[in-house]
Amino acid sequence: MEGDAAAVLGQVLDGQTQPPRPSGLRQVITAAGDRANLLAQLNKVGPLAAFHTDFTELVYAGGKAQLMTLVDHTSKVVPGWALGLHADTALALRAWTAAKRWLQRHGWPVAGIIVHQDQDSVYTGYGWTGQLVLRERVRLSYALDGCHDNTEMESFHSRFKTENRSLLVDAADLAELARVVGQRITYYNHRRRHSALGNQAPLVHLASLKSRR
Repeated sequence: MEGDAAAVLGQVLDGQTQPPRPSGLRQVITAAGDRANLLAQLNKVGPLAAFHTDFTELVYAGGKAQLMTLVDHTSKVVPGWALGLHADTALALRAWTAAKRWLQRHGWPVAGIIVHQDQDSVYTGYGWTGQLVLRERVRLSYALDGCHDNTEMESFHSRFKTENRSLLVDAADLAELARVVGQRITYYNHRRRHSALGNQAPLVHLASLKSRR
């Protein structure tokens, strides 16, 4: 039975069949064990080949909001994000659509990329899995131990909120918060240097990786 469940997950991850109901998919993920975490099985990940994602809460003057970003595993570029009041499927798909459009503008294929996330109901629900797996031919990867299996995402959110705390807290409403987030992600992509990237900004590092291809 466990082998059958793992086989079903393999088909879902490869975009070969319709995902089962959310509760069923979560059971399959559990039964598949380590195989559900695709990133953990890779020795090398190319640029824009795998993305981490998750929601995080932002506190601002007008209340609280949810931010979802997608972060490239290799270059740390953020190709897409979305901000809203609720961490729901609609917000997740807005972030994905933004990332997909960014990839298409830059001539990068969407089909076959990996998106790594936790087992939140949004990420195991049909709205998300149906769009990414069936329509976009994306491969889904799942963290098996919460944030401990998605440390890239946790690190990004932690740094983003710490470095921009005063700007985020001072935002008067959701529109102003979105403007601040957009400005800071643009700064992050174009100018913020990372020691892990040879002291380069994500887009600069990505350009250097592309030139070596």
